[in-house]
Amino acid sequence: MAKRYGRHTPAFLLLQLAYAPAYGGMLMKRLENELPYCFSDSAMIYRSLKDMESDGLLETTWETKETGKPVKWYNITKKGLEMLDEFAEDIRKRHANFEYFLSKYHSAKLDSNK
Repeated sequence: MAKRYGRHTPAFLLLQLAYAPAYGGMLMKRLENELPYCFSDSAMIYRSLKDMESDGLLETTWETKETGKPVKWYNITKKGLEMLDEFAEDIRKRHANFEYFLSKYHSAKLDSNK
């Protein structure tokens, strides 16, 4: 099966940012370490962050030091928290449908083995 990219990447990013501000690389590591299956790559994460910033779901600040590259930090906004609520409801409904599918799938597999 071909690799699938996470359609809920923005939801997972907003969820992470609801806990604490972060920069892109930090978010990538969190998703890779915490999700059972991370379907997002760095390009998708940065594209999602850019889109969410444009939509007012995130605010950004730049951290600059005397040495090294500047780092862009992301922080969730009130509008971002509202979108996170919408994502949670959508995922809850999809989860119910996936549970139904798995239940029926297992039942069909058992029936076909008779």
